[in-house]
Amino acid sequence: MTLSIPAIARTFSFVSSRRLTVLPLLFAAGAAVAQSKPRARDLGVPFDGTPGRLDAITDVAGVEVGHTTLISGDGAHAVRTGVTVVLPNGKKWQPVFAGTFAGNGFGDLIGTDWVKEGGVLGGPVAITNTWSVGTVRDAVLAWFDQRLKISIPWHQPVVGETSDSRLNDAAGFHVRQEHVWSALDGARAGAVGEGNVGGGTGMSCLGFKGGIGTASRVVDTYTVGVLVQCNFGSRNELTVVGVPVGRELADIPAGPSADGSREGSIIVVVATDAPLLPHQLERLARRVPMGIARTGGTASNGSGDIFIAFSTANPGAASTGRGVVDLKMLSNDDISPFFTATIQATEEAIVNALVAAETMTGVNGRTVLALPHDRLRDVLRKYGRLK
Repeated sequence: MTLSIPAIARTFSFVSSRRLTVLPLLFAAGAAVAQSKPRARDLGVPFDGTPGRLDAITDVAGVEVGHTTLISGDGAHAVRTGVTVVLPNGKKWQPVFAGTFAGNGFGDLIGTDWVKEGGVLGGPVAITNTWSVGTVRDAVLAWFDQRLKISIPWHQPVVGETSDSRLNDAAGFHVRQEHVWSALDGARAGAVGEGNVGGGTGMSCLGFKGGIGTASRVVDTYTVGVLVQCNFGSRNELTVVGVPVGRELADIPAGPSADGSREGSIIVVVATDAPLLPHQLERLARRVPMGIARTGGTASNGSGDIFIAFSTANPGAASTGRGVVDLKMLSNDDISPFFTATIQATEEAIVNALVAAETMTGVNGRTVLALPHDRLRDVLRKYGRLK
């Protein structure tokens, strides 16, 4: 059964105050919607590179993604928020090698000190709104302890945030433990919901409605996948495959601020099955800003542009323990195509988020319009870039 977006919104509004046991059914419905909605390539946007089968971060084997979307009410206490989780190796405790980088640090990706120091990511990466980081962190710890019954002596969950306060009653602290557990329990491989879902529910990007987006690239026998929560940029900056789309659509009212200008933030998760070590994964994370820049991002002073990259290769090597560990490592001389793949997938994931997102009205009646598909195609056609 395929539900309309309004139906899903009403459903999530209903269950947000109910027990967790009914929530996993909604993720199947959400996946069906994700598969039926057009993506940027479906509209003829001519991206470079070869995508994986799903053109999603879940093209990397073992990676699972889950969302909980919370939409209810209106006025001053409108709820337009949620949480998204990316599990590197599914629902188990198997740390992986990772690296992180901040293009601009006006934001938070907590739990990354050990990623920087030890090159290791334990557990999922979760993304939510600015006010809910602490709740999500504690809920991840409780999920491993109480749901999976795994005793972990030391775990600093990695949780990122972008602010949805212009559409969501952020100070209401509406994301609770059961919502985080629902996202974790409902995480799956396969198609990934995009746009107004999960942590991206109340986000705006480049003067239009933003949110969650994903894409992937194939490099030889390996895959690079990217997931973004985009909430950055101004309308006049919006660029799609080199075309100044934002300036061409200046007649469309921008939001949520009067002129559409906002510094915002973006969290980006990069996954790969290539055997990259932590210093190489940091190098991948350092290429993410180049993909953001292709869409018009400038890492402005008030933008939290923070990224993490992990590899599912070398299984078990990143786990705690003593002794010598045998590793495989891609030569630095062979890494440049992975830089290109990261840049391309980041660009496409942001545009996918914009294409998937739908017009939303939130706190105090503020409305953020969706990027109109027909107008996007018209502009690309005008510049000879419509595929």
